[in-house]
This record gives sequence, C-alpha cells and structure tokens, in this order.
Amino acid sequence: MVSGSVLMFILAGMFFNLNLFSGISDVSAILDPNVRLILSSALSLFLPVMSYLFSEAKNGEARLRPGSSSTPSGAAAQQQTDLTLQAGVILVWMLLVELLRKKVDAIRMQGFSSTLQRAGRVVWLGSLVFINIHSSGRRIVYGILWIFCATTLVQRLAFNEFEKRSFAHGKNARLIAYYMAHALGHGHGHAAQQQEQEQASHHVGDGDGDGDGDIEQHAGAAHGGGPELLLLKKCRYIVMGEDHLVKEATADGYKLDEGSTSVVTVGDVWSLTDSDRRFAAVDRDQRLRRLCLSFALFKLLRRRFEHREPPSEEEARNSRELIFKGLYNNKPGDGSTVFQVINDEVNFLSEYYHSVVPVIFASPFFLLANYVLLPVVVFGLCVLTVILSGNGDVRYAVTSIHQDNSSLQAGIGNLTICLIKDLTKSPESFFSLLDISITFLLFIIFLYESLWEIVVFILSNWFMVSLVCNYTAKEEWCGKPTFRWAFRWIPCLRSWMSHGDLNFKQLSVLSPRLPPATIVLPFKLPMLVPSSTVPVCMKDSIMEYFVAHDHVVPISFGKSALQKIDNTDMFSNLSWAFDSKSIAEVILTWHIATDIFEEGSSSHALSTTAANFSMVATGLSRYCAYLVVFHPELLPDNQDNTERVVKLMKEELRESLGFLEFYLLGHATRVKRIMQLKGEESWIENKVVKNGVTLGASLLEKVFVEDGGDDGDDDDQLEIMVWKMLANVWTELMAYLVPSTDEERLKGHENALVQGGDFITVLWALSTHTGISRQPV
Repeated sequence: MVSGSVLMFILAGMFFNLNLFSGISDVSAILDPNVRLILSSALSLFLPVMSYLFSEAKNGEARLRPGSSSTPSGAAAQQQTDLTLQAGVILVWMLLVELLRKKVDAIRMQGFSSTLQRAGRVVWLGSLVFINIHSSGRRIVYGILWIFCATTLVQRLAFNEFEKRSFAHGKNARLIAYYMAHALGHGHGHAAQQQEQEQASHHVGDGDGDGDGDIEQHAGAAHGGGPELLLLKKCRYIVMGEDHLVKEATADGYKLDEGSTSVVTVGDVWSLTDSDRRFAAVDRDQRLRRLCLSFALFKLLRRRFEHREPPSEEEARNSRELIFKGLYNNKPGDGSTVFQVINDEVNFLSEYYHSVVPVIFASPFFLLANYVLLPVVVFGLCVLTVILSGNGDVRYAVTSIHQDNSSLQAGIGNLTICLIKDLTKSPESFFSLLDISITFLLFIIFLYESLWEIVVFILSNWFMVSLVCNYTAKEEWCGKPTFRWAFRWIPCLRSWMSHGDLNFKQLSVLSPRLPPATIVLPFKLPMLVPSSTVPVCMKDSIMEYFVAHDHVVPISFGKSALQKIDNTDMFSNLSWAFDSKSIAEVILTWHIATDIFEEGSSSHALSTTAANFSMVATGLSRYCAYLVVFHPELLPDNQDNTERVVKLMKEELRESLGFLEFYLLGHATRVKRIMQLKGEESWIENKVVKNGVTLGASLLEKVFVEDGGDDGDDDDQLEIMVWKMLANVWTELMAYLVPSTDEERLKGHENALVQGGDFITVLWALSTHTGISRQPV
C-alpha cells in the first residue's frame, strides 16, 4: 500500500501539472507527444499493478484473522464482507484514473484492438465494483463513478462510429476527391452559390438595438476590393455542408444534389462582407475568412494522407492563382498571411488525427448534445443507480450514502485535521493523509479537465468555422440573440488565448550549448533542440521564391542562387561547394560556413537590410541542419546516406576538437580551432567540416581581404552582398527540400503531425496545393 500510494502520488502530480500548465494560455486540442508517451507508458502498467494491490488489500484483513471462528450476523456481517478501507481507496483511484485516461487517448480510435482494450478495462472495473461492494451507500458512490467511466467509453465508441460513417468526416476525402475531379470541373455549384449570395443579401447589419451603431463605418473595408478579392469570392472550394450534397453512391462516385443550399464555399464566406455589415465589423482583419479558407484546404490535403490521387494540374493551377494572387500581393508581410493560412490548415490536420478533445465534431448542435443533453442523461442514470441500490427505497439509499462511507460520515475536513494531529505519533497517519490528498487531487483534476475540455471546444478553430458556416448558410440564425452574442464574444475570447505561432527548430553543430549533446550521443533527443518563431522576412523570402518560379523548383539546389547578385563574378568561384550529389553534405557544408561567417562578422553593426538577410540565412541554415540530423526521412536524399554523412561529421568534429573541448570551449574559441582545417577551394569527399571551414574562410576573405581590410562603406556593402547571397542560397535549398510525392516522405510528414506539424510540413502543404515540384534530373 505504501508503494502504491507513492506511485499514485507521482501519477496524480503528473496529471496535475499537465492540466494546470498546458491549459492556461493555449487552446490546442493536441497533447504533447512526449507527455503522451510518458503517460501512456505509466497508464499501461497502472491497471495490472493496482489490480494486484487491490487484491492484496481486499484479502489483507482475512489473513490478519486466520483463527477467527466467530460468525457475525446482520449489518456486521455485511460490513465484514464488504471491501476494506484500503481496497476501497485503491478502487476509487482506478476509477478516477480511468476517467482521466481520456486526456491521453486520441479521439480517433486506432483499430479494433484499441476499442477492445478500453471496453475490457471498463468491464473489469465494473466487475470489481458490483461483485465486491455490498452496502448500499458504498455501491451508490462507486457505481456513479463507474457510470462516468462507462459513459466515456460509450462516447468514444459513438464518436468513432459516427466519424467512420459520416461524409463530413471519415468518408470526406473520397467525396471531396470526386467533387474536385468531376463536379467542380463541370461547373457544379454555380446555381447554389448564386442562391447563397442572394440569401446573404437579406442579412441585416444593424437596427437590432444591440449597440452595433459603429458597424457601418467599417463595412466599407470589406466592400469592393481588387482582383485578388474577386478570386477569393469566386472560389468554390467547400468549407462545410458537403455531406448534404450526396444523394446516393454510384459505380464511379456519387450522385450529387446540385440544388442543395446547405453547402458553404470559400466564395460564400468571402462574399458575406458585401451584404452583412455585422460580419464585416467582426472580421475586420479577415481572420475568420482566412480560417474558413484553411479549413477548405485542409479537406483537400486530407486526400494525400488517405492515399488519394494528388491534385490535378487544373486544380493546382487554380490553387496557385488563389494563393499566389488572391492571398499574396508581393507586399511586405503578405508572406505571413499565406503562412498563417497554411499553418492553420496543418493544425486542422494535426487535430483531426491526434486530438484528445472532440473538436472535429464542433458545431452548435454537438455542443448542445454532448455538453448539455448528455449530462442530463448521465444524471438520470445516477438517479437510477441510487434507486436500484436502495431496492426502490430512495430515502434509505440517500441516508446510506452518509452512513456506509466512513470518510463522509466523519467529514473529510475533520478526518484530515485528525490525521494531521497524529502525524508525529503514527506513521499510518501520514500515509492515510497521503491517500486522502491523492483522492482529492484526482477529483479536482477530473473536474478541471472536464471544464477545460468545454473551453477548448468552444474556443477551437473548428467551432469558429462551424459558427461562420451556419451564419452564412442559415438566414434564420442571423437574428438570434445567442448567435449574435457568440459572434461578438467568442472571437474576443479567442484573441486573449494563444493559438501557437509558426515555429521552427534551430540547431548549430558548432554550438557549445546542450543541443550538440544530441549530435554526439548515439540516440536522438530532438525535444532538447530550441525553437524560435519564423521571422516575417523569411516568410516573404520563401514566398517570393515560390512565386518567381511558378510551380517548378530548379534542380541545382542552390547553385543558381550564386548568380542572383549584381556582381556575378564575386561568388562564381564558390560553385565547388555544390559539387556533392548528396543534399545532406551540401547542407552541412553551407551550414558550417554560414556559422563561421556569422561569427566573423558579428562585431559589425548590421543595417536593417543586412540584418534581414542574416536572419533568413542563419535561421534556414540551422533549421536545415536540424532536419539533416533529426529528420532525414523528410529529405529527398536516401535516408541511410544522410545518416552516414551525419556519422562522418561527428567523427570529424571529434578528431578536430576532441570530445571534452567540444563541450568546454566557447563558440569563438571553437571556431578558431576548426579554422585550422582550411584547405583549397575544392570539394573533398566525406569531409563536410573541412569543406565548410574552407567555404566559410572564403566568405570572410571576400569582405575583409578583397577590399584591403579597410573599414567603411565598402566593407558594409560587401557584407550585405555576402548575406544576400547566403539568404538566396538557403532559400533555394529550403525550396528544393520541400516538394515530395513519394510515400516515404508522406509518412514522415504524417508522423510530424503528432507534434502539431513541422515548418517543412507547412511548406510541403503549400507546395502540394500549388503543384510545386522539382525538375527531374
């Protein structure tokens, strides 16, 4: 019992910290995969261990009285045959932990075995409750806890079955594929779209007495617009309601209802501001409209993860116009707009496959059914349990709850005070107090988790999209006070919460900090690598490259970037650094060179222009190095070759620096040490560190040697040119890594969704929609 109490205290502490610190500023419905792994491993051992402790505690009293021959009768006999206090505490823990397990398990069940495991646990706990507990009061308490566990199981089974059978969820990828390939191409939806726009024109903007008198002055911002808004208003990608399109399945697809008015498209949402001043005021920054576009793109991208055919050339051309001309206007900051849309799309994907909260079903109807009507049904089952446990005598059953449970009879507060007073006198008092604390903590965590699930559900992107689509499609909802309140306050509440910025990992192979330990050690620890927010200048640089190259990325992976500087002769002698056929070797070589050049030029105050180029070059350099070391499966190279290159780089670093010096020396001192490896300006096989040092020294010489070493404007201009060249090289290298259609790379991106997606997954989603691909060799 002592070991069980200690283990339960640790487990309860983990759940408490998880619920407290993961829910204050983030409304994400995804649990960190590392936390999920730890908790899943702990919970997999919890039931058998606790079942053993339960059996020991249950039989402990009988073993302590082996010679007892007296036969009690009546109430005393019933009390003696009931569970001991220790066994009852363990059973409460087992039931509460089973309720908390939903924090770890994803909503979408993986296979039939997962369903059997959950059902088996609930049935086993039910047998422990109803076979071992005989007194009415205790059976009521434990029976109600078991009803909550059974309800959670039934919920998950219902979610799973509904998801598999629904055209809005499980069958959605197949329906969307047919819609995009046939119905959309044949002009389906024009009549429906016009009809929806006519309905939207009847939406009233003000005059309802709710204090929206200032809406009219903001409506002009949403009206009119250039050709970019026209592209969005004409977009017929489905946001919601496609399940109402299907009349019946056919041999080659589906028979669709072309007159359906329940379908909401991207164009419907973007056109809503022309006729509804209230919506125009709420969505002044276009955040809600972009969210609906992200949801439509998420449905298109799901086809790739469910092994459907990639987008056709016609669809890719339409998406390029929509994204590169509708969202992106080649202005500073427009890259952030595109990346926000694609990042929200990847978040939809992550939550669809790995959410622990049922946000994928988010809608006003589901909110009412799952969080209002279901608790009423559960309450009815609890009342029925009370009646059955008292054999129909409700008064006796209610009275027995207090009489049969000693902790309730004595009072939790009085019992706690009594145990605190006896702490110095009896060791048993300490563990009894610990047991009470654990039980109380588990109850608090369960209540907190239930409330926080509702908060996450209401503030999720899924629920916001559902509100916008219902507002667009159902005219009668527009005048309802509840709907007006939701549109006014939910976006306001969402603005106070964090929804997560687009981040990327930053790894330097020459850094003295902790991350290099993950390079030298035989196992990978990517969670120790620090992250930073993707800067705006980097987003703009990547978008400019994609737009300039239309839908084809050059095969040179960086060499052509040397020729994009005004003085083309300045960097022509650096082309040797691209002579390797391995993209991993090229990345590590330029990564080390960029790190060396950053260290050598750090004493100079950079201008705004040079700082932006430096931010792009160093940020992409460290992220690509992270991909090479930790995620070779996402690179176009052979994964085994990439791992071989990383292994050779480790050996080269150990030989040049030594194991201890690698950790103890500062960054500047270590750079000076490896600068001794400088060689001739030519490629040396299997020596990426030496090649990187040679390249980095060449870059420094172009700034501080070619100009005679004078400090002045010439040095500044040369430094800007070097940083610009490095930014171009790394942008082209990043663009080269992104496009992929093979199953191995697709599996890598699918695994990355467990962690909420990666920066390269966002870029891959963008390239998939727009048809960006590498030229064949």
